[in-house]
Amino acid sequence: MSSHSPAERRQRVGELPPLLPADEQAIQRFLDLLWAEQGLARQTLESYRRDLSGLARWRDGRAGGLARIDRAGLFDYLAWRTAQRYSPRSNARLLSTLRAFYGQALSRGERADDPTALIDPPRLPRSLPKALAESQVDALLAAPSLDDPAGLRDRAMLELMYAAGLRVSELVGLPANAVNLRQGVLRVTGKGSKERLVPLGEESQHWLQRYLDTARPALAAGKGVPAGADGQVPMFIDAARKPLTRQHFWLLVKRYAAVAGIDPALVSPHGLRHSFATHLLNRGADLRALQMLLGHSSLSTTQIYTLVAREHLQQLHQRHHPRG
Repeated sequence: MSSHSPAERRQRVGELPPLLPADEQAIQRFLDLLWAEQGLARQTLESYRRDLSGLARWRDGRAGGLARIDRAGLFDYLAWRTAQRYSPRSNARLLSTLRAFYGQALSRGERADDPTALIDPPRLPRSLPKALAESQVDALLAAPSLDDPAGLRDRAMLELMYAAGLRVSELVGLPANAVNLRQGVLRVTGKGSKERLVPLGEESQHWLQRYLDTARPALAAGKGVPAGADGQVPMFIDAARKPLTRQHFWLLVKRYAAVAGIDPALVSPHGLRHSFATHLLNRGADLRALQMLLGHSSLSTTQIYTLVAREHLQQLHQRHHPRG
């Protein structure tokens, strides 16, 4: 007789059991409280939902489902994920989700213990952000064709992302009223609905002004741009007068990397944000100022860029110093 649970057997053949009502209610209650208390972004909440739903479906209602799982059950699930070749980073994120879920249950008196206690997160290799060289950024920004409105829009988006260090979600979700070109300032709503003001350079202002004057009206075909589900009118639109998706912009960046003669595998929208931070540090920017520009809640998140800058300086020393 097989020792695998029904959920395990179904997952092995590509099927997923439905969520039990009790588990679904517990997950939704957790997400609602998290949103109310911390105002987390929708993408973060959906990530939590996927993590908890995966465990609930694997558990398949055994011994009370999510609400009653013990430490041994969590160890079993983590061992199963390891055998299924889930990455250490994915498992570390899952454990963070579980700590939040069961910590909340403990504080509400719904559990007398925390099953995640004494479970150590997997060791993660330290990965440095991948930044492009300044010459590569120049080539990438110059790749869009300016002969059509979409190309001019893409040039403005690339310039703005690099000039302001935006996350791709911040860029595609930018409302039309977020920019003040007279003052050269951009108002960005980042993770956790936190707002920050980012100064714009002359180059990004120039391309944004050209987009607003000519390309955006052409894409809208003389019609008004409708507000999105959030009630905001989007800044960057496609020919259907809708905002670009993150996936669409990701594909555009890959295409322009190929046009610029850069290996598309080395380029991503987030890579432009990394390049923004790394290039500022290489030119002497203050770490605290960089933290504010990037919208990091913790300075420790920003400090990883100092390792990139240090690595760059070491390479310069080895390449040019007579005893390098």
